[in-house]
Amino acid sequence: MHAYGLLGVGEIAGAMVTGLCEGVDDAPAVLLSPRNAERSAALAARYPSVAVAADNQAVIDGCATLVLSLRPQDARAVLGELRFRPEQPVISVIAGLSLAELAAIVGAPGELARAIPLPPVARRAGVTPVHPGGEAACELFDRLGGAAAVEDAGAFEAMSAASGTIAAHLEYQAAIADWLAGHGVPRAQASRYVASIFADVGGEASSYATPGGINERFAALLDEAGVFDAVRGSLDAILEGLA
Repeated sequence: MHAYGLLGVGEIAGAMVTGLCEGVDDAPAVLLSPRNAERSAALAARYPSVAVAADNQAVIDGCATLVLSLRPQDARAVLGELRFRPEQPVISVIAGLSLAELAAIVGAPGELARAIPLPPVARRAGVTPVHPGGEAACELFDRLGGAAAVEDAGAFEAMSAASGTIAAHLEYQAAIADWLAGHGVPRAQASRYVASIFADVGGEASSYATPGGINERFAALLDEAGVFDAVRGSLDAILEGLA
C-alpha cells in the first residue's frame, strides 16, 4: 500500500511529488495516475519510491491517502466514475470544488480536506492552507514546508483568492525591470536587481518606509492612484467568482 496516491499529475502534483521525494532518504511511496503519462513516467523514473498505476481506480485502491489534483473542468466527470473507500482520507487541491460537493461525489471518506499548495512545495518551502485541519492533510503538507489549518470556510476561500495574486506580483516586478531597462540598465541585470530587491522581504511596510524616504513616497503615489483599492476590489471579484 502506497502512502499517497495522486489523481491528476499536473504542475502542482509534480511539485508535491518533488517535495516529498527530492533529497529525502525515507521518501514515502507515491502512486500516480496515468492521466499525464509523460510527467508521471518522468517522476517514476526519477524517484524510486514513485510508481504509476494502471488507471485511476488503481490509484484509489492502492494508496492510504488520496490526493485529488485534477483540473476543475475535468474533476466532476472523472471522479463520478470512481469508487472510493469509506475509511480513506481524501485531500483535494482542486480549485473551486467545495467540501460539500466533494463529499457528494466521493461519499463519506475517513477524512475530507481541501488545500492550496503552491509551486514552492517542490522545495519544501511556504505554508499550505488546509481546510479543515485534519490529521492526514496536515501531515502531508508538514512534509512540504508546513500546514496552516483553517477551520473557517470563508477564511479558506479568501486565502484561495489571495493565491491568485502571484502573476500580478511578477508583472509588477517586470514593470520595474522594464523601467530600469528604459533608463540604461541592461535587461538581464535589471531583472536580477529587481529580484534581489524583493528576495526575503518580510515584515511590516513601515520597516521600509522611512519618513520622507523614497519607499514612503512611492507607496503614497500608488495609494493616491488608487492602486491598493484596486487590489482589494480585484480580490473581492476573484473571491466572488470562487463562490
